Amino acid sequence: MASPSVPSPQTPAPVADLLIDHVRILDGSGSAAFEGRVLIKGDRILAVQGREQGPVPAARETVDGGGLCLMPGIIDSHTHYDAQITWDPFLSQSVKMGVTTALIGNCGFTIAPCLPQNRDLVMKNLTQVEGMSLDSLRAGIDWAFETFPEYLALIERKGCAMNLAAFVGHSTLRNHVMGSQASDRAASADEIAAMQGLLREALEAGAIGLATTTSTSHSAYDGRPMPSRLARQEEFDALLDTLRETGRGSFMLTKGPATPVPQLLQWAERCQRPFLVAALLHSSMAPLDTFRDLDQIGERAATGLRVRGAVATTPLSFDFRLDTPYPLEPLAAWKPHFGAKGETLRQALASTTLRDSLRLELATPARRLFSGDWTMVHVLETRLPAYQRFEQHSVAEMAAALGKDPLDAMFDLALEDDLQTLFSVVSLNHDEAAVTRLLTHPASLVSLSDAGAHLSFLDESGFGLHLLGYWSRQRGIMGLPEAVRRLTSAQADFFGIPDRGRIAAGQHADLLLFDPAQVGRQGKRRVQDLPAQATRVATDPVGVQGVWVNGVRVAREGQALEKGKPGRLLRDCAIG
Repeated sequence: MASPSVPSPQTPAPVADLLIDHVRILDGSGSAAFEGRVLIKGDRILAVQGREQGPVPAARETVDGGGLCLMPGIIDSHTHYDAQITWDPFLSQSVKMGVTTALIGNCGFTIAPCLPQNRDLVMKNLTQVEGMSLDSLRAGIDWAFETFPEYLALIERKGCAMNLAAFVGHSTLRNHVMGSQASDRAASADEIAAMQGLLREALEAGAIGLATTTSTSHSAYDGRPMPSRLARQEEFDALLDTLRETGRGSFMLTKGPATPVPQLLQWAERCQRPFLVAALLHSSMAPLDTFRDLDQIGERAATGLRVRGAVATTPLSFDFRLDTPYPLEPLAAWKPHFGAKGETLRQALASTTLRDSLRLELATPARRLFSGDWTMVHVLETRLPAYQRFEQHSVAEMAAALGKDPLDAMFDLALEDDLQTLFSVVSLNHDEAAVTRLLTHPASLVSLSDAGAHLSFLDESGFGLHLLGYWSRQRGIMGLPEAVRRLTSAQADFFGIPDRGRIAAGQHADLLLFDPAQVGRQGKRRVQDLPAQATRVATDPVGVQGVWVNGVRVAREGQALEKGKPGRLLRDCAIG
């Protein structure tokens, strides 16, 4: 008689480290939300289950989502945390906004590679072009590196609360090879070859690509162009060829008049790498230009070329004082006074000749940082009691009340207040019908937060929450699943970021739990928490209940926890 068969022992299902239950899952694909739960083991998603899939599995920790929405963490593809990450591993301003992955080094303004003798030049240029405090940079940057691989090793050694991927910067390569002359002249053949070698070294070490700018608004600390603006065609060709030959990395460029989109599309063909054109912001002075650019990009993207145009969810707005007149700096009439301080600056602002020159230039419609629309410039704070009735009113309104030309009214107030009056200007992207077209265009990539830069002027780290709350919920320009897709998988797919941007088994557990009925961001406030006690503009999230990076919670109820550093340096993006 045969012996009865003995059942084979079954391998027990792994016990999850974390279960997030009772949530509406927006998986990042653009599909409709569904009720379910997510199980996490280590840094990966173990399983995604619908509510109908039987009893709740065991887990070491359970979070009851209370019916809120769970989405992949936001991928912010345009930040400038290159310097800050060397002293601040938590990057709380972005983490609390639901950002779990950030790309640094945009526009080519990086700090590596950097020889010791070039450090002061690099910091001064960052002070000018990205609105950073020089005292903060000098007090905060850890310069324990010279090469780009050493810089990446420093980031890994210090750790970070969120994931980072780093561009190597074109201007920084030029400074490394050419020193201060990088802002004066074209590169020689030998210098171009040296830049190619540095780029290849950075890509092989794990750079996500090369970033550059040709924008005329990007000037060095002394008014000269940022170095990449001096690059000629043969230099760009050589760097694009290096990208193609290595088969690694993407290319991002902030474009200026010298590089129209048809030329950039030829470059995209040449390098055959993901190619991002920034910054496609709408200007009321040239209302058709941005759409023409984006349509041209879309036509080529439809043929399979990996090219997109970077657009923003928010108006480009700055808080400023005339002791640091950032909105005036791109104007040709201001160039002779670039960098003026103290009494020299006050004399310039009082000059009738300068004022008339500025008025004449602003009278010609053009796409620029400040278009001359005085209804878009507001008085925020002044110490002068006689003028405090104009706070929160436009300069146009103040000028009408005083019977003055608007430029005279602003300059006179600033001078009388010893240049301490705080103004704001909305420069671009304030036409909501136009922005709707940009955000919904099939060739656009939601981007341009500038987090980590212009800290004394703005904070757009909550750009993703603004898309979810304002544009999706309030304006209804796209459904919530599509808004989530544009912030997550659309970014990961374009930049070749593996296993992120979706909620699915095997993906990294980067997650954002939020209330769709409230999600958004609060108004601006000023805080003093940078090295050397420098001040920055900050905003706070609304409706963010939890943020996880690689399975570890880094934010709770709108506050960054600043405890663990579970983020990873992403060295394996855009390969192949």
